Amino acid sequence: MKYYIGSDHAGFALKEKLRESLKQEFELIDTGVSSEERADYPKIAFELAQKIARENATGILVCGTGIGMSIAANKVKGIRAAVIYDEFTAQMAREHNNANIACLGARNITEENALKITKIFLSTKFEGNTETGKKHLERIRQINKFEEK
Repeated sequence: MKYYIGSDHAGFALKEKLRESLKQEFELIDTGVSSEERADYPKIAFELAQKIARENATGILVCGTGIGMSIAANKVKGIRAAVIYDEFTAQMAREHNNANIACLGARNITEENALKITKIFLSTKFEGNTETGKKHLERIRQINKFEEK
């Protein structure tokens, strides 16, 4: 399975470290940026989120806090972007919310933590297709139905 990763200037260094550290385990397609030169996060988030929605894929976005990327990505139909900052939020974002984009804050988590939680996010599956996870699937359906309005 392929995964997309992108960042703005504030998240560039962390994105590069994640890409390098994860390349043996995950196929990460870098959607930019390619330097620490100022870049506006909405443009990056919109582009990556559209790819994720179109291809039913999964992605990682990195900015200063993860919040801006999350807000922007969630404007794209079909996207469930979650700010993750520890092991629990990484796991729950996938298991219960079927998040398809993890948003990380380069200024508020360590590189070690970012690597750990990204691995958890990318490796965790949605529980909605299990007997005990049906309630999660129903909630995702409610979100999708509202989004169709």
